[in-house]
Amino acid sequence: MTQDVIFQTQGTLSGQSIGMVTLNIEKALNALTLDMVAAMQAQLTKWQQDDSIACVVLDGAGEKAFCAGGDVRAIYHASVANPNNITTEACEFFTQEYQLDYLLHQFGKPVLVWGDGIVMGGGLGLMAGGSHRVVTERSRIAMPEVTIGLYPDVGGSYFLNRMPGKTGLFLGLTAYNMNCADALYVGLGNHILNSDEKEPLYNAMAELAWSQDSEQNHQLLSGLLTNMSQPHLAALSVSPLQQFQAQIDLLMSGDILDVHHQLSSLNTDLDWLKRAQKTALAGSPISWHLIFAQAALGTEMSLADCFKWELGVSVNCCSMGDFCEGVRALLIDKDRQPKWLFADVDAVDANKVTQLVTSPWAEDKHPLADFT
Repeated sequence: MTQDVIFQTQGTLSGQSIGMVTLNIEKALNALTLDMVAAMQAQLTKWQQDDSIACVVLDGAGEKAFCAGGDVRAIYHASVANPNNITTEACEFFTQEYQLDYLLHQFGKPVLVWGDGIVMGGGLGLMAGGSHRVVTERSRIAMPEVTIGLYPDVGGSYFLNRMPGKTGLFLGLTAYNMNCADALYVGLGNHILNSDEKEPLYNAMAELAWSQDSEQNHQLLSGLLTNMSQPHLAALSVSPLQQFQAQIDLLMSGDILDVHHQLSSLNTDLDWLKRAQKTALAGSPISWHLIFAQAALGTEMSLADCFKWELGVSVNCCSMGDFCEGVRALLIDKDRQPKWLFADVDAVDANKVTQLVTSPWAEDKHPLADFT
């Protein structure tokens, strides 16, 4: 049986080693299963404590994707079989996924993420946790949860709210596919290379003077990537998100009904904006409300508290939201005709939204209570 995630170590001239993680389900665009998440958590925890490991690299098999998200089919089947109940499957998957993401954010040692190809949903959760996030000319990065009755989780409550203007809200509502320039503009990427420069990068990393000083190792890797990125930054076209920031801010201004009206009545010749408009208006009305609730969290909450908030909302979405219907329509029956619980954004019951954003656990019983 092929390993779904492969762990290797690469030796370096300094005598230190680099831990290599390869997501290895190419046919499923390296979508994360619970087993993969658990294996990565265990291995990364070992490497974090191993003085011989100077740096960790996360990569995806094949040329199409780093990671297209989480494999949510098991959660779907469990939730459908137990309506209105929070299932063990939903709890375990989201808890372990967020623990892995949080570990990456808090890792200490440099974590390089090779964000080539598709990086969506859970894949973006991994990438956002990396200290050195490389995008390429093939990168297509998005948070498409509005299409399955969820919302941008995996730390989105933290990183979306720290993007320029109303960009985070726009990305959450529209599932807009960012290119490399967009990713650099909003801070999801911090270096850019060509997709064919992966091997030269790894070879150059093997020649760096790694030590057991994490801060020094961060500087070494940043210096290498900055030098390799320079020619690409010079040739980079302007990001659509940056170019149209003022229009996006206007489009996303006001309350949820204002934004819905503005998107509904938008008349544009821009193909990317038409796609974004269409996706948003076809998305779950409940997701719209959750995305607005998420945007209202602002920038005051810590990363730990964002993950705690998200875990409650995510398991609630599976038990009493639009998640099951969204997954059915997109991934199970693939008819792309979801029958959302509410017909439109203004029809959503406020009590339902309150239920969804209310944690099902007391604070001391929260599965992520040890996040600080």
